[in-house]
Amino acid sequence: MNKYEIIIYWSDEDKAYIAEVPELPGCMSDGSTYKEALSNVERIIQEWIDTAKELGRPIPEPKKRRLVFA
Repeated sequence: MNKYEIIIYWSDEDKAYIAEVPELPGCMSDGSTYKEALSNVERIIQEWIDTAKELGRPIPEPKKRRLVFA
């Protein structure tokens, strides 16, 4: 299981849910449902990591939970 932050939102332009992983540049996916977008991006995260390893590129450590102060 990955521990990267995933941001999921609806895109009117794409007519799909978009799932982005801010800590992994360019790592994103989509889906016709929220669950599909999440499932797809979880697979893409692993592919992103596997590709980075193959190319000898650094893999960012997942950040800890962000604190928000009001």
